[in-house]
Amino acid sequence: MSTQLPVMTDDFCLRLADSLRGADYDGDGVVAALGEQAHAALGRNEPEPARRATRGGSPVETLIRLFLVGDAEPRERVAAALTGLDLDEAAATGLLRVDGGTVRAGLDLRPHADEDGSWWVLADLDSDQLGGPVGTDHVLGIGHASLSLARATTRRPVGTVLDLGTGCGVQALHASRHAGAITATDLSSRALALASATFRLNGLKVETLRGSWFEPVEGRGFDQVVCNPPFVVGPPRVDYVYRDSGLAGDDASALVVRGVPKVLNPGGTGQFLASWLHRRGEDWADRVTSWLPDEGVDAWFVQRDVAEPALYVGTWLRDAGIDPRSAEGSAKAAAWLDWFDENGVSGVGFGFVTLRATDSDTEVACEDLRHHYDDPLGEEAGRWLDRVAWLRAHASAEALLAATYVVAPTVVLERVAEPGDDGWREVVRRLHRTDGPGWQQETDELVTALLAGCRGALPMGELLALLAAGHGVPAGEVVAAAVPVVADLVTHGMLLPVELA
Repeated sequence: MSTQLPVMTDDFCLRLADSLRGADYDGDGVVAALGEQAHAALGRNEPEPARRATRGGSPVETLIRLFLVGDAEPRERVAAALTGLDLDEAAATGLLRVDGGTVRAGLDLRPHADEDGSWWVLADLDSDQLGGPVGTDHVLGIGHASLSLARATTRRPVGTVLDLGTGCGVQALHASRHAGAITATDLSSRALALASATFRLNGLKVETLRGSWFEPVEGRGFDQVVCNPPFVVGPPRVDYVYRDSGLAGDDASALVVRGVPKVLNPGGTGQFLASWLHRRGEDWADRVTSWLPDEGVDAWFVQRDVAEPALYVGTWLRDAGIDPRSAEGSAKAAAWLDWFDENGVSGVGFGFVTLRATDSDTEVACEDLRHHYDDPLGEEAGRWLDRVAWLRAHASAEALLAATYVVAPTVVLERVAEPGDDGWREVVRRLHRTDGPGWQQETDELVTALLAGCRGALPMGELLALLAAGHGVPAGEVVAAAVPVVADLVTHGMLLPVELA
């Protein structure tokens, strides 16, 4: 099913932005109108509290009911809320659906905020708003995946950013906080039309290019690449362009992993979402590592979830508004699960990938971080790259031993003991970073004593010599055992070289 391509002129976007601003339809205005409880309920797809909080008929309340709740509103109220627009003109762009004396949203238009302010984002209505399945050229709005990627992206000042497969443009909006110039690409003409309107609505200058994958930017380089690709894993088909690549299995994720380094400037970074197959008899880390070149990349794969095939299929069917119990849902599920069986798939992994272009041999870390943590991964990803670069520059044991370290201030030592005949007996001693991904690592008495001395005063070599003498252990044995432990603790941000602290 195809849909009318939304066409919004610069003048229309300017007047729409003025109307939304005048109505206080922004991140703060919506929260103020709804209150914390109704706002939270709306985020859970529970609209009734929002309806009760917006019965006053003010401009912001009308726009909340129109665009966020999805109700039909009286024409005169919508006209009063969107003072700079003719409603028939707005309907011609696809923004509104006018039916006599009532108006409904034709597109999803909502504020999206970060700590520095808010934007407006245009996208297609989802299946709940439509009351049925979405179209094949559906442009997804602000979803969980896009929010997760925004939180997992490092926000350091850069000259150029490529938003590969921009969709409705959310990642490009966030990039505008730290990038000098932004290029957004997409294969979908509809996505580019909506993203372009979003950018103009927010007064942003973003280069938009249409084409498949990396073709629109062939021969160009960027300081940062972000990408929320169509990463759904399964048979090679395209039911919905926002999620299906037409490539089999996890080939879309592999394509992005292989392609991003080729468009990165020296030292540039790529951060994106990806999915990978868990196949019987194959380690997922070996699979994703095989996608990388032998040199020129630092890579960090973070696995946040693994779904078994039946759950995976049912989730994505419902995402598109298809009832798994219907004839269509049963047929699609059967074909999907048959493909999984034929290819030995036991699960589908999902997570984040961080890459950096280097002039050295490829370094890869694959970590399973499925436990709960709240901190955004973006800041940690930047620091992880810093620590990897430091370790590369101090690759020899002599360099590690000559450096001075401090224990990260967010690291705590946990001891677990059980009762015994002679009192409490320690069974677990571990280090725990209370920030970032909340890494934990079991340790022993010698490492505990060593870290107690890491206060930024003495080099590691001298601390190890003192530790060996104090415990009556040969210094050579202590050093040989300590070097890999120190490198691992630095990698995970538990032990910091003073210059990185």
